[in-house]
Amino acid sequence: MAEQVDVVVIGLGVGGEEAAGRLAEAGLNVVGLDPRLVGGECPYWGCIPSKMMIRSANLLAETRRVDGMAGTATVQPDWAPVAKRIREEATDTWNDQVAVDRLVKKGATFLRERGTITGPRTVQAGDREFEASRGIIIATGTVPVIPPIDGLAGTPFWTNHEAIEADTLPASIVVLGGGAIGLELTQVFARFGVDVKVVEAADRVLAMEEPESSDLAREALERDGVIFHTGTPAKQISHDGNGFTVTLDDGTAVSGEKLLVATGRRVDVRGLGLDQVGIDPGVRRVEVDEHVRAGDGVWAVGDVTGVGAFTHNAMYQANIAVHDILGSEGAPVASYHAMPRVTFTDPEIGAVGMTEKQARDAGLDAQIGSSQLPYSSRGFIHKAGNDGFIKLVVDRGRGVLVGATSAGPTGGEVLGALAVAVHAAVPVHTLQQMIYAYPTFHRAIGDALKTL
Repeated sequence: MAEQVDVVVIGLGVGGEEAAGRLAEAGLNVVGLDPRLVGGECPYWGCIPSKMMIRSANLLAETRRVDGMAGTATVQPDWAPVAKRIREEATDTWNDQVAVDRLVKKGATFLRERGTITGPRTVQAGDREFEASRGIIIATGTVPVIPPIDGLAGTPFWTNHEAIEADTLPASIVVLGGGAIGLELTQVFARFGVDVKVVEAADRVLAMEEPESSDLAREALERDGVIFHTGTPAKQISHDGNGFTVTLDDGTAVSGEKLLVATGRRVDVRGLGLDQVGIDPGVRRVEVDEHVRAGDGVWAVGDVTGVGAFTHNAMYQANIAVHDILGSEGAPVASYHAMPRVTFTDPEIGAVGMTEKQARDAGLDAQIGSSQLPYSSRGFIHKAGNDGFIKLVVDRGRGVLVGATSAGPTGGEVLGALAVAVHAAVPVHTLQQMIYAYPTFHRAIGDALKTL
């Protein structure tokens, strides 16, 4: 007999854990299922530990900038304290007991089982079956994309997991993929003395962002000693027991002791039983409406929806699902027109909404405003490490920002003002009348507005 509950949450990454915990706190009988660690990728192999690594690498770079500005400094990189801090944050053995206890304390039932949908509102978990009167939340996240390159399968390549867990760093590494994750880890390794080569099949790194962002990131990493191979995909990979050789489509051979595969992530819903609730089991993502409903009695949140693979989006969607399930008056509805995103390289590259190309492809009469950070007063004061820019994408017809990029020493923080402007459709005229504190990095927004 199926056990009667209110909600079953399949997958307990940041979005699933948030939804399960809040619904349980609201008094519902909630069962959360996940064979993996509660909290998902972010606290163990993603956002948190990678930013710890980046913080450490940036300290090295900033110390090296002392020469010529404040005296002299000698830097001796040491990976040991970085690895130690990461292991302490992940409770040494990547143990999720703290997260499990946190969830259970809120009133949810946790099972370390894979959930399989067996019918409308019913889920099998191990030898138990649950019938959810309110419904099911799908929050199964994504898995790394492992490209079908000849020779790759069966080799001891790294994904983000092995890169985060590394006790010691290799002398050299080849990174497949020039997206945000690949570039962040690349810069960390390079600043700790690793010989890094990046292979990106597209013509430029950060291919989904503005071309100016791609150029800035590449130039910054090249100064750190990184070698790039763009526009030529990997054709074959070999491993001889001591290292990897990646042969590119043009015949170039790129070698390294280790190989990091950072070619993106994908949804994997095989065996989830989506067909039992009217969803094609072969989908590349679970489509949701403005209430994050995927069907009758089914909600989906986080990366599995394909709407931005970001922790903040998973939390955003979880909040919408919770309010919808509880029937809250004035419940929020989803809008992704102002999705913020940050690549935590140095300089940081923050962006929100549309790129210039996306705006033009959408048929908008796009107007562009820009300013260069080094020519701002704060950039001049900052001097070493002051690279960056502000780029504004304006819908001339409506007179509002539809996208923006903030790149610089604090690009992700400066992005906040631009995200508000895009989200709330603040008129450009209003933005031009604002007072921007002097001398700050965000004052460069005002400089960019003057160029419109």
